[in-house]
Amino acid sequence: MVGENKIKKYIWAVIIVFTVITGFLGYHISNIRFDYNFENFFPADDEDTEFFFEYRNNFSSDNDFLLISVERKGGIFDRSFLTKVEDFSQQLSEINYVESIHSITNEEEMFIFPGGTSSSKPYIDFSDFDPKRDSIRIFKNAELINTFVSSNGRALCIFLKHEDYLSKSKSDALIKDIKAATEKAQLDTVRIAGRTIGQAYYINKMIVELTLFVGLSVFLIILFLVIAFKSVWGVLIPQVVIVSSMVWVVGGMGFFDEPMNIILTVLPSIMFVVGMSDVIHLVSRYLDALREEKDVLTSIKVAVREVGFATLLTSITTSIGFFSLYFVRVQPIQIFGLIMGIGVLVAFVLTFLVLPVLFYLFPGPKYVRNSSKNHFWKKYLERSFVFILRKRKTILLTSLAVTVVSIIGMLKVETNNLMMDDLKPTVQLKKDFVFFDENFGGIRPYELSITIKDSTRNVWDKEVLQTLDTVETYLEQTFGVTVKTSLVRAMKTLNRASHAGNPSEYQLPNSSSKIRSFRRSLRIANQGQFLRMFVDSTEQITRISGGIGDIGNQEVAEKDRAFREFLKQHDLNGVIEYKTTGTAYLLDKNMRYLAVSLVKGLGISILIVALIIALVHRSWIIMLISVIANVLPLLFIAGFMGFVGIELKTSTSIIFTIAFGIAVDDTIHFLGKFKYELMKGKGKLYALKRTYMTTGKAMILTTLILSSGFLLLVFSSFLGTFYMGLLLCITFLVALIADLTLLPVLLLILYKEQTPKSTQN
Repeated sequence: MVGENKIKKYIWAVIIVFTVITGFLGYHISNIRFDYNFENFFPADDEDTEFFFEYRNNFSSDNDFLLISVERKGGIFDRSFLTKVEDFSQQLSEINYVESIHSITNEEEMFIFPGGTSSSKPYIDFSDFDPKRDSIRIFKNAELINTFVSSNGRALCIFLKHEDYLSKSKSDALIKDIKAATEKAQLDTVRIAGRTIGQAYYINKMIVELTLFVGLSVFLIILFLVIAFKSVWGVLIPQVVIVSSMVWVVGGMGFFDEPMNIILTVLPSIMFVVGMSDVIHLVSRYLDALREEKDVLTSIKVAVREVGFATLLTSITTSIGFFSLYFVRVQPIQIFGLIMGIGVLVAFVLTFLVLPVLFYLFPGPKYVRNSSKNHFWKKYLERSFVFILRKRKTILLTSLAVTVVSIIGMLKVETNNLMMDDLKPTVQLKKDFVFFDENFGGIRPYELSITIKDSTRNVWDKEVLQTLDTVETYLEQTFGVTVKTSLVRAMKTLNRASHAGNPSEYQLPNSSSKIRSFRRSLRIANQGQFLRMFVDSTEQITRISGGIGDIGNQEVAEKDRAFREFLKQHDLNGVIEYKTTGTAYLLDKNMRYLAVSLVKGLGISILIVALIIALVHRSWIIMLISVIANVLPLLFIAGFMGFVGIELKTSTSIIFTIAFGIAVDDTIHFLGKFKYELMKGKGKLYALKRTYMTTGKAMILTTLILSSGFLLLVFSSFLGTFYMGLLLCITFLVALIADLTLLPVLLLILYKEQTPKSTQN
């Protein structure tokens, strides 16, 4: 009686604490915010990242603007069309958070006359418009082509500069007002590209997909629980733990003000898989104990004792897989690994803390199912085991062949980084970005910081300017950069202006006196703010800013190597010191880190898990066998990626540590059962057969649950998430095959039977 009172007190204490914490964290789910700040994907604790932020403070951001393209199939040089565009530009300039609007309809060509006087003339003069004359004049000015006007003359581009670092709410308001102005202007085809429009799309999609994944996860939870337990009790009781695990993790994010990023949208699916795995193991063993006609309390003790340790080990190994992502030097991935690792442990704690209490309060069905229901599994598992015994050599040779082919495929895996490559080609936003990439000088930002080595000189020195011109010419003609902001570009424009707009004079001034004159003009233009766009306050550092086609980081790296060689051959390194920077450069560098980070994190994960298995089984052979069986699926998926052309990116790189951490669970359960049978005094072959017959069914069911849970991710609009779901499903299926074929063969061949410590029957 005293013992029963203690149990009731414990039960009510658990219920009260569990309910309070769940309610508290559930309330904080409403505080979850969504974040798509791609700067978080810059390499963490990196000198180039720190340099970029300092560089941006000296000049300006390379992403706080929008490009708005307006097309006309018959060509843009039509008075009615251009009038609409100018009215549209005026409306845009009046929108909140817009700092400036630049368009061919409001830009002017400057002319400088002897004596220092100057004047300007609009490129499009609506009072004296001549489509042929004006188009010829515009196309003679090379800096306008692929910047304000497409080379085919069928589209123009409006450059909208907005306030730096707009928040999500301000970005939404800006986009809403721009779209309203677009509808009012009644223009044929309008496209928008830029960080703000991308951020709005990504965040809205993240919200939609998070809702979708939660809904699909709940549906699959109910479906699997109905199939597994075929009772209302079997559906409702496990859901308490599964759903509360999600609430604790997501609510914890809200409480600690950790935003939901694009990678964390997969959290519901992963928590569903992890929660289901723990719950099914415990509930199944509890029901088995009830079928043996034990009382409820005894059945609970048996279930916890027999399942608890193996499930603890699998939870630890899975969390290790997630925690190892900390070695990837990208903040969102580190946060993802930390949150998911904690989530796995939370699911384990809730499973073994709350479920036994629910078992005691709601004992559930006590019927014993007819053993004939297991005939299907028994028949096919027996056939499979006999096949393995007969085909040991074939299985080993096949595994070796798969390993060799996988390594060949793995060597074909490429790392590449394209802008907006996470979006499917059918998404309109991506189509718009592709249009800008092809018609307006490329959407991939290119930033070059140049420092004058000789402190006695500055950027106005004639030799320095000539060096900068040599560099810029190479960038435009060989590298493929469309330069849009630079000191050389400004000086050439002023020199042409001083020669009545003669296109042949678009070159650097040939005298020091002219350089000094143009320097004075630039210093006073827009109260010095124009000059600050490309020359710092010391006048020792200047900037070349532009765009390049979205050719990927591999080709850009090749071009950069050729650029360095060009500087070396022309002995320009003695005059200037250059440093490539910008958002695209940092994202590219992040890709270069991935391979090293991936190998390091995965290696540490494998090492820790292997040591745990070695300590638990006190056998280095068992450790070796488990590593071989679980590395093979990783090699297979790497080879698969290489052969089908799936590139290694931020999203696809993390699947290896996730897959290893989860796939090794089946191996742990298999080895645990094998050890338990040996401790009962059974021979190695008999123990292996008993393990195969009992654990094989659970492994198949668990893999189906895992694969189904991750298969939800293929419904994502983001290619990275899609590939994560697809590749993880394939990995788990390959891991299951390895555990049901290669693992038993390795145990038969390598494991030496020891004298049992116990001879229980």
